[in-house]
Amino acid sequence: MISFEKVSFRYENGTEGCIKDLSFQIRKGECVLFCGESGCGKSTVTRMMNGLIPHFYEGEKQGVVRVGEMNISETPLETISRRVGSVFQNPRSQFFCVDTLGELAFGPENMCLPEEEILKRIRRVTKELELEKYLDRSIFDLSGGEKQKIACGSVSAVDPEVVVLDEPTANLDEEAIGQIREVVRHWKENGKTIIIAEHRLGWLRNIVDRVIYMKNGAIVLDLPGHEFFGYEDERLHQFGLRSIETRNNYLDYPSGIFCIKPESKQFPETSSDYILENFHYRYKKGGNVLAIDEIRIPEHAVVAIVGHNGAGKSTFSQCLCGIRRGFKGRVQKDGKKYTGKKLRQLTYMVMQDVNHQLFTDSVMEEVVLGMPREDEQLGEKVLRKMDLEDLKDRHPMSLSGGQKQRTAICSAYLSDRQIIIFDEPTSGLDFKTMNETADLIREISAEKTVFVVTHDMELIDRCCTHILHIEEGNIGCGERKRR
Repeated sequence: MISFEKVSFRYENGTEGCIKDLSFQIRKGECVLFCGESGCGKSTVTRMMNGLIPHFYEGEKQGVVRVGEMNISETPLETISRRVGSVFQNPRSQFFCVDTLGELAFGPENMCLPEEEILKRIRRVTKELELEKYLDRSIFDLSGGEKQKIACGSVSAVDPEVVVLDEPTANLDEEAIGQIREVVRHWKENGKTIIIAEHRLGWLRNIVDRVIYMKNGAIVLDLPGHEFFGYEDERLHQFGLRSIETRNNYLDYPSGIFCIKPESKQFPETSSDYILENFHYRYKKGGNVLAIDEIRIPEHAVVAIVGHNGAGKSTFSQCLCGIRRGFKGRVQKDGKKYTGKKLRQLTYMVMQDVNHQLFTDSVMEEVVLGMPREDEQLGEKVLRKMDLEDLKDRHPMSLSGGQKQRTAICSAYLSDRQIIIFDEPTSGLDFKTMNETADLIREISAEKTVFVVTHDMELIDRCCTHILHIEEGNIGCGERKRR
């Protein structure tokens, strides 16, 4: 079904993700996982299957990639898209419409199918993927998991033979991951050939037929799925891979704030605590999305903000940063009150999509940009800690996604702000880089107070001191749920 014949590729403006002399075949109906450390080449492989290479990403390419009888390099992208569907890490990057029904219809409409056939496909996909409650809604009102399900539905409506998924669960909670798992299982039962590039592995147990592990652009392991999922964590970590199962699921906690330090289940109130008051917010259309009267946060804490997709985590963090228009809440510390513009001077957010906050022409310029006094020697020290020193002269936009994320984290560390908020800082990161990020967050907390919006339970275990669990915009109190 899919074949790579001595395929090599090097991106025009970078070295990460290059692949070298790959040859392999994937049979019709197989479900194959590509895994490996960040920059190993797995996303490049998926882009060569769906035609983004060479029709969108430019670079030097040798060898032949075939899907069925199609030579990908010689086939127009619009023809490939009928045979190969794609689901990306950020579903917003593949949406063309502002409403869910229009998005489901978009692919069949571009195939010039009759209206009756388009409606038939929408009805089929809606039933098969259980999308009824998402119909006739604005794309902008959906949670991350809901957006990803609509992205899967739009692919199903085209009815391709091959589906390619690149980090589809990077920003999803456990419930949303379970929904995507069922979609993939449905595709598999219907004979689709499925290719998945992924760091989060546990949800793929008993689904993938085969696992291909890559390193430095080459295939190191190619083995049956049941054998791979029998590996112990220690062996996976040696390969730079995440654990298959996470030890804790902090969504088991009821809504509220909890200390998770091993040495103490409580934390004393002190005069140096941050007091967050009147964190209430509502959109013009709809009810309250945030309704929190007061939270007390110890100075130098690392607070994981957890909750299901759509719970209000991002709204909370945006209010804390003072970037939500109309937000009237405040932060108090040491007798000082911070509202509006003063909140923006107190806080620094590292966004989930860091492309929105990379401004300069080099990595070094980027990390020292927010320093009170520019200090390249300190900048080099922090870059070295995050394995970015060799890239200090590169343009930030030429980096891989994980490298961009680490650059933004370094910039936050060197800023003069007292509260740092990270929004999904380890989405799409491998085990090694996740550990490095956790180490840096712990180091940052020696000087600053840190909030981490995350679904990454491994990251929480490694660096967080407290859990702030938000559901439906609220927090409560009580003992941890018993399993």
